[in-house]
Amino acid sequence: MDFPVISLITFFPLIGALVVLFMPNLDNKSAALLWKTGFAFSVAEFVLSLPVLIAFDSGTAGMQFVEHLPWIESLGISYYLGIDGISLWLVILTTFFVPLCILCSFTYIQKRIKEYIISFLVLETAMLGTLVSLDLILFFVFWELMLIPMFLLIGVWGGKRRIYSAVKFFLFTAVGSIFMLVAIIALYFYNLETTGTGTFNLLELYKLQIPGSMQLWLCSAFFLSFAIKVPMFPLHTWLPDAHVEAPTAGSVVLAGILLKMGAYGFIRFAMPLFPYATHQFVPIIAGLGAVAIVYAALVSWVQPDMKKLVAFSSVSHMGYVMLGLFALNIQGIEGGIYQMLNHGLSTGALFLLVGMIYERRHTRLMEDFGGLARVMPVFATFLMIATLASVAIPGTNGFVGEFLILLGAFKSYPFWAVIGTSGALFGVIYMLWMYQRVMFGPVDSSKNSGLSDLTPREIAIMVPVAVLIIVMGFFPGLFLRKMDASVNRYVQMFETRYALHLEQAEPISPVAAHLAGKGHE
Repeated sequence: MDFPVISLITFFPLIGALVVLFMPNLDNKSAALLWKTGFAFSVAEFVLSLPVLIAFDSGTAGMQFVEHLPWIESLGISYYLGIDGISLWLVILTTFFVPLCILCSFTYIQKRIKEYIISFLVLETAMLGTLVSLDLILFFVFWELMLIPMFLLIGVWGGKRRIYSAVKFFLFTAVGSIFMLVAIIALYFYNLETTGTGTFNLLELYKLQIPGSMQLWLCSAFFLSFAIKVPMFPLHTWLPDAHVEAPTAGSVVLAGILLKMGAYGFIRFAMPLFPYATHQFVPIIAGLGAVAIVYAALVSWVQPDMKKLVAFSSVSHMGYVMLGLFALNIQGIEGGIYQMLNHGLSTGALFLLVGMIYERRHTRLMEDFGGLARVMPVFATFLMIATLASVAIPGTNGFVGEFLILLGAFKSYPFWAVIGTSGALFGVIYMLWMYQRVMFGPVDSSKNSGLSDLTPREIAIMVPVAVLIIVMGFFPGLFLRKMDASVNRYVQMFETRYALHLEQAEPISPVAAHLAGKGHE
């Protein structure tokens, strides 16, 4: 395809941001026009992304719709974009969720509406750019750009502790990015020294045979940056604060999309660039992933605030993603990618529903509710669907992802897979406990008995999410087929490069020797 479709998808939201920027913002009529314009551009963006999904060749393992132009030739920096089966569904997830985020904000956001919409549209461009960049500098530019609008969404439109949470989010992420930038520059100079040509082209850098000791240092820098974004235990402490203080749409986009950038960074950059170091870190990452699953589930169990409960559940669910990716086999990696999509839908739905009830009661404490299933049956239905998906009940999307992850994990590290499996039990307990306390029992408060059920606008937000939860649960092949070829090629390339490193390298550590002997199917 000669038409620069990826560039169009990536930068179209910026066009919408510019249009909104020059619109008036004087009265209620102007505010309504701002909302309609922002929503129209976000829906148009989703429609523009669908031809990529339709035209994507499931049998092609490499990058598709590639755009490669020189940018700063003297430094080997290029404008290099592409999509494969690993990034395709994350791109679609991004364009799918942003219209819902804007639509759910219509009544919640009452101040600085223009700036709010602009922040969301700029954030969408940054997220899409991060997912499609194949040049390390271009990737870093988009990676850092994500910080600014998300910082504003938390700091300007958040709750009482919004400034503290926004600064904490920014500092955690920025510190990790500094180390990653240093590692990117080191990669450039190593490539320049060994090949005589400096480049930031990711696919070219994949071919480098980097010494094991250097891989460990550079991989650690990348790992730190991505681990903070996931976030992995024990670097997760910024997430509950950011979720709780962010506006509803901010929490949705943070859980639904932004956390996936960390996991995507692992699979696209850190792991294939440093296969030897990745193998060295497998026991550590698998252990931290399993611990995160159980620890965050137990912390969720004792939360009195529904939003904080869902926030900690994100840490637990992303632990499953890391467990799958570092199984280093097809089932684990496909399960990890699928779980990224699942977590985006189920946790995004939970945050949307918590926001809807908060708008009515201005409280998120479970003790303030009870018996809402009688008063708000439509709300109760959607909350049940999201709850069942979150606890991975068969027939929902969550079951498919967790099953594949645990299947892959049992092949590679059975002990940590058993620990991770036990976390599923805790997930059932805290989610159903939350549902029981909020939905069932007597309606004790007059404030609850007079609550209105979901409006047509709110139903329109929840229906597509609920439908996808069911479709992904019953027809996972529709989604997995798009990633099969790319993941197969990815695993083969990773193991080939790792084996080549072992042939050429100095004696390896006991951990690497064990992994080399055991292998990862």
